[in-house]
Amino acid sequence: MPREYYSVSEAAKTLGISVDTLRRWDRQGRIRAERDKSNRRVVPASEIERLRGEPGAAHLSARNRFNAIVTDVKIEGLMAQVEMVVSDPVRLVAVVTRDAVEDLGLKAGMPATAIVKSTSVMVQH
Repeated sequence: MPREYYSVSEAAKTLGISVDTLRRWDRQGRIRAERDKSNRRVVPASEIERLRGEPGAAHLSARNRFNAIVTDVKIEGLMAQVEMVVSDPVRLVAVVTRDAVEDLGLKAGMPATAIVKSTSVMVQH
């Protein structure tokens, strides 16, 4: 039977972030944590899944994910440049194939997730 709650350290490890970051996200309302009977912070499994993205994508080895809004899509020949604004003060630009942009149906203003692995950026919709 799957667990319903995880400790702060387990949740942080699963999300690939530090415990301090998880606590800060809780204070900022970016993650919903609860308190157990001993008043310790616990994280519902549903929150971890929400932040990790779709269950089908959970098998990716990439841990650095940025939820963002697509602000611009430029297509030239076989390549496409996708500009996204992340909720943190970050601007992220991905250069992907035109086919990927068309398959994902990317348009300015739509939500997307940037998955960063080494020097590559993948786009998930």
